Amino acid sequence: MELLLIRHAKAENIAENVAASDAERALTKSGRKQAAKVGQFLKRNEFVPDVILASPLVRARQTAEIISDNAVAPRPIIEPWLACGMRAEVALNELSAYDQFQRVALVGHNPDFEYLASWLLGSQCGGIHVGKATMIHFSRVTPPSQGACLELMLPASAE
Repeated sequence: MELLLIRHAKAENIAENVAASDAERALTKSGRKQAAKVGQFLKRNEFVPDVILASPLVRARQTAEIISDNAVAPRPIIEPWLACGMRAEVALNELSAYDQFQRVALVGHNPDFEYLASWLLGSQCGGIHVGKATMIHFSRVTPPSQGACLELMLPASAE
């Protein structure tokens, strides 16, 4: 399986409704541009995923939807296990349910993706920085096993 880790794009510092929780923080205008760029890159470079799995948090859902629209990819599937606090072992166990797909995209959060990327490469202590709207492409992912080949790491900027 090929795995695309895509961190959510730039979001509001606090939710528009101050009483709302962190889960309700939406993308900023800049964040929407970042997500669109990621989707356009995926389409232009033939990296369109067969399935997109997204965290249920608003900023990740919005990022996944914009990527889907711009890449002309399937609509995202919301997966609760991608919410903040995801563990690498759990992610790979859950990915086993999607092993029929050649290319799977995950849209989620840090530090979870930093740990998952490091874990896939055989480290359990972090060491990979995943900025907002960064896409990391791994090949040779065989869930639930640890290990993969890092193919590409590409940050998106809003400008």
